Amino acid sequence: MWQRAISVALAFTGVIVGAGFASGQEALQFYVAFGVWGVAGALLASALMLISGVAVLQLGSYYQAREHMSVLSRISNKAIAWILDISTIITLFSIGFVMFAGGGSNLQQQFGLPLWAGAGLMLVLVLITGMMDVNKVSAVIGAITPFVIATILFVTIYTLVTSDWNFAHLNEYSQAEVATTLPNWWISALNYIGLCIMTGVSMAIVIGGNMMDTKAAGFGGLLGGLFFTIMLVLLVAAMFVKVETVNGDAMPVLSLMTDIHPWLGAFMAIVVYGMIFNTAIGMFYALGKRLTRKNPSRYRVVFIVTCLVGFVLSFVGFKTLVAYVYPALGYLGAFRRPPPRPRTRPHRTQNGPAHALLQAQRTRTGQAHRRLQPRRQRLHRIHHRRSPRQTRSRRRTPRLRPHRGTRGRHLRGPHRTRGPG
Repeated sequence: MWQRAISVALAFTGVIVGAGFASGQEALQFYVAFGVWGVAGALLASALMLISGVAVLQLGSYYQAREHMSVLSRISNKAIAWILDISTIITLFSIGFVMFAGGGSNLQQQFGLPLWAGAGLMLVLVLITGMMDVNKVSAVIGAITPFVIATILFVTIYTLVTSDWNFAHLNEYSQAEVATTLPNWWISALNYIGLCIMTGVSMAIVIGGNMMDTKAAGFGGLLGGLFFTIMLVLLVAAMFVKVETVNGDAMPVLSLMTDIHPWLGAFMAIVVYGMIFNTAIGMFYALGKRLTRKNPSRYRVVFIVTCLVGFVLSFVGFKTLVAYVYPALGYLGAFRRPPPRPRTRPHRTQNGPAHALLQAQRTRTGQAHRRLQPRRQRLHRIHHRRSPRQTRSRRRTPRLRPHRGTRGRHLRGPHRTRGPG
């Protein structure tokens, strides 16, 4: 179970930790802009993410969902489900083309490549991976996530240990110089968690729906929330102590790594690019599955068209998109009703999609067992074959049968008794 939970946690973390997080741009605009109180906002957002991750993944597993409407239509009425569906579709597409912009900015800052080169390479990778099934897509996302976690932990801990801490000066500079479109720290925290929910809910439901064990899915959400908490708090603290250095950069984490060593900056650029790819494929894959819910055969065409449209819109600019698109999506997600947890586990209930699939799996297992049964019986007869003497002695043994007219109380055979009369 724990192996499945860890794989789910890595895939879930890879979906919610996208270009804005891995680059440090989200931490700068949502938290560092409010000084010391930004750290408190990061802790508040992390606690809410723990709860949301467990609930969303367990709901996906409980309903065995292949796209988010399989869950939203069951936890809400039709009107609310329709509103949530439209808002989720808008979020998936918006975050998707922001990821294309982030890929272009990442390679431009580190290697001097034009924006269209980085975005075009991202488009090709997303199109290739999007042709796979959900198991392979989740495996690709989960394989990149450990490198992102390790590099972010390294750069943040190194920055915190080697930097000078002057809280008064840093707090004053952050509030005066770092630009943000949000009013205060607690609204920013709620806005950010709404953004993460809107960003990751659709693909998280698909990831959870690929698991039969709701307990493992819940533990995966808990571990993913813990990974997210550790990275977010450390990243906000590192951005805060280096705010004078990274303010104004499109990729603040990339600047921190380059300051340590240029080779580390190049390595971090590749890791951040992989993290951007994680979120991009998660967004467009879930979007394609949702738009082709009633006609799955058209998935590839719809997926390719949405990716091409997102690629064109990505040339607006990564920093501008993060500043305006992310807060708007965050407000949209903050007012979503939190999904309820299932009251019972699916393998203990007699209803529900998960129970039906489990019964079907048991039926298939039983059919395979019956197909092998004649061969097993034949092997059993060969292995336990009686000798001729045992067979003759067994045949000489009298067989006791009920006597007619005595209602089974008296038996025929060598020890029979006479009935009444």
